[in-house]
Formats: sequence, C-alpha cells, structure tokens
Amino acid sequence: MESVEARLPIRLGQFVKLASLASTGAEAGEAVRAGDVTVNGRVETRRGHRLADGDVVALRLPGGGEAAVRL
Repeated sequence: MESVEARLPIRLGQFVKLASLASTGAEAGEAVRAGDVTVNGRVETRRGHRLADGDVVALRLPGGGEAAVRL
C-alpha cells in the first residue's frame, strides 16, 4: 500500500485528489458522495470529513477492486 504525506488537518475530498485517486476536486467529491470511498474500511460520504495520521483511504474502482492509500 502506498503512503502519501499531507499537511494535517486535511479533508477527505482534498486528500482523494492529492493522492491521485481522482484527477479533479469535482471528481473526488462525486466519488465520495457516491459512496465509492472508504476511510479505515467504512464508507464515508462527507467530503469534509477530517482525516487523521495513519488513516487508510480507499477508492472502489469501476472494474472492481480498489486503490488504497495510507495518510
């Protein structure tokens, strides 16, 4: 699993874009609202959810599987 360093505090939507799980902020927001993003294994639908050091953010991929990144 890849790790991405980020300056805390950081919101979920920002981190999804920073970690290149989405190419734009709008795309990141759509993925979060659609329930395609999990934080530590739990679906999170709030773009503004604040992440903590060590959180694992995963994005469900269209063809199945997922891409996961540790903060």
